[in-house]
Amino acid sequence: MSPRRATIADVARRAGVAPSTASVVFSGKTSVSDATRARVLDAADQLGYTGPDPVAASLRTGRSGIVGVVFEEHLGRAFLDPVKTLMMDGLADAVAPLGAGLLLLRDQEPAGTGPTLTTAPLDAAVLVGCSGLLRESLHAVRARGIPVVVIEGDAGEDVPRIDLDNREAQRQAASHLRGLGHERVATVTLPIRAGWRAGWVEPDAEISVEVTRDRLDAVRDVYPDAPAYAASASSIDEGLAAGRVLLADPGTRPTAVIAQSDLLGAGVIRAAEELGLDVPGDVSVTGFDGIVVDGLAPYRLTTLVQPATEKGRAAGRAVAALVDGDDAPSISLTSTFREGNTTAPPPSPASVD
Repeated sequence: MSPRRATIADVARRAGVAPSTASVVFSGKTSVSDATRARVLDAADQLGYTGPDPVAASLRTGRSGIVGVVFEEHLGRAFLDPVKTLMMDGLADAVAPLGAGLLLLRDQEPAGTGPTLTTAPLDAAVLVGCSGLLRESLHAVRARGIPVVVIEGDAGEDVPRIDLDNREAQRQAASHLRGLGHERVATVTLPIRAGWRAGWVEPDAEISVEVTRDRLDAVRDVYPDAPAYAASASSIDEGLAAGRVLLADPGTRPTAVIAQSDLLGAGVIRAAEELGLDVPGDVSVTGFDGIVVDGLAPYRLTTLVQPATEKGRAAGRAVAALVDGDDAPSISLTSTFREGNTTAPPPSPASVD
């Protein structure tokens, strides 16, 4: 028979304090004297008590203390993207006052491999994007009575959204290039749907990822015929592969490339360097996000700086409101255009020839 687990009452008796005093030492919700805190922690150490029983706490509060964060992409790939890391930092900060932690989930996991959006014990769920596969599970999640917040996606009018001005912001980059005199412009987009493998985007292609669609629509507001090549992920390697395709043929080479992320933009710059092209003398490049890309110096991308951390915080505040039974309005955040040294007027026709 396994030994009985020590309780907070046992700790209180050993420390010579009331159970409520011992409890607040662990909860941190009320201040106690340093001497009392030391006595309680010493007693806990002697008894092997490591803190309140999470199962008991869950039964008492009716909450699991878990907020699920759901990605469509592989989790390892998601966290190679600094934007998502910053967003998660903000989200974690905002749900901390709830005493909640984050559980990272993929929408579709192989059977039996772990908790999923429809099976995990959650107080709330944050969907990063809401397209395709995520929508398939949304009805089941909401049937369980779990509040849902979406970051940059559409899950219906009654689901709070934390949006970014993707179309308006991306249009600024395109207009900047138009103002410099560029006419031959191409774009490297984020994936257009779940499971997408890199390739050209046909004019009538179905684009189920809202961020990709909005940013591409913005480019075509300014350059209606701009060709688009969709990467399979936001990464330097994917941008490098796309840049090799776009810049390989001098006869069709664009004088500017609009990338839908800074990582993709950095990859396009590397492709230009491989081909002996000068950036921005031969080809201008813009990004989107405003992150620090290691190894990009001396280049400073012309980009749109998005408030990634605040995006996460806003989602966390919406979660907190919903968990407490309050309303959470949808909000839209604004990006800021930042000109770097990767854009310039297009080369003269003589230099192109």
